[in-house]
Amino acid sequence: MSTSRRSGKPAHAARAPITMADLARIAGVSKITVSRALSENGIVNPRTRESVRALAAEHGYKLNVSARNLRLRQSHTVAVIVEMTPSVNRPMFDPYPLELLGGIAQELAAANYSVLLTTRQGALAPAVQAADAVILLGQGAKQQAVHVFDRLRLPMVVWGAASPGDEHIVVGSDNRQGGASAAERFLSLERRHPVFLGDTDHPEMAERHAGFVERLATRNIHPIVVNHKAFTAQSGIEAVQSLLRKKVRFDAIFTCNDLQAMGAIRALIELGHRVPEDVSVIGYDDTPLGAAFIPPLSSVHQNWREGGILLARKALALFRREVVHSETLPSRLVVRAT
Repeated sequence: MSTSRRSGKPAHAARAPITMADLARIAGVSKITVSRALSENGIVNPRTRESVRALAAEHGYKLNVSARNLRLRQSHTVAVIVEMTPSVNRPMFDPYPLELLGGIAQELAAANYSVLLTTRQGALAPAVQAADAVILLGQGAKQQAVHVFDRLRLPMVVWGAASPGDEHIVVGSDNRQGGASAAERFLSLERRHPVFLGDTDHPEMAERHAGFVERLATRNIHPIVVNHKAFTAQSGIEAVQSLLRKKVRFDAIFTCNDLQAMGAIRALIELGHRVPEDVSVIGYDDTPLGAAFIPPLSSVHQNWREGGILLARKALALFRREVVHSETLPSRLVVRAT
């Protein structure tokens, strides 16, 4: 076996790994310049960047991103927690939350951030706790989810409805206006016996209910409230079946999502009622499935993509300790055949 004349060690013995200080000395720049040149979001002269990266490749040096982030107390990751429990009847690939996630991912990618996606069940994992900020999609009944994830003690932005006295940063649609626009439509059709279907324990649904009730009250009309917890088509079916079984008089239904509305229409038609001649129906969310439904569903539109972009921007701004405010996006009724 051959040996080195200087050390007496085998000639093929592994060399000590090159450090950032070594690479900086070879490149003739500072360590911080090396770090910036090798990171994806570092600001450095393009010629210097290429030179440092070429030397790093030649000497087999790789930036230890985890160690750098630990030093900087920064992970370049935002945890996105979906409050809903995915199920066969309400999957994750529905427009909610998929369109919101698309807007979030687009904005975070532009800022060189990664998305850590999880549901409520996995949200207390170490990886989530190491994130720079949290985006919570859904507040939960009586804001239960918000209170749970406050324990993470991370900058957090919530998709939902702002509540009086609540200091959380919230992005959401104008749910009160959405409810009022549904009521206005029923009034224009001279409907006198409307039904509101949804879980009013949720802040968003409570706002929709409030807008609906307030507008109807101007004409001395008081809707029946069917407080169903599930946001599924089956919930709409069961609500209509129960109303008809109890011989409740109604001529309009406003539901808190499109799935409930489509379930309600199905039950009405199967039980011999015409939509919209006998009963008008309005959903919420303006989903592609609702637009393609037979008959095409009238529904309140939410701009989820823009909402996702705002959620991401505000989460990053909170992490940077900037002043951030809640924001409400406009909603509008899309009238179709129901």
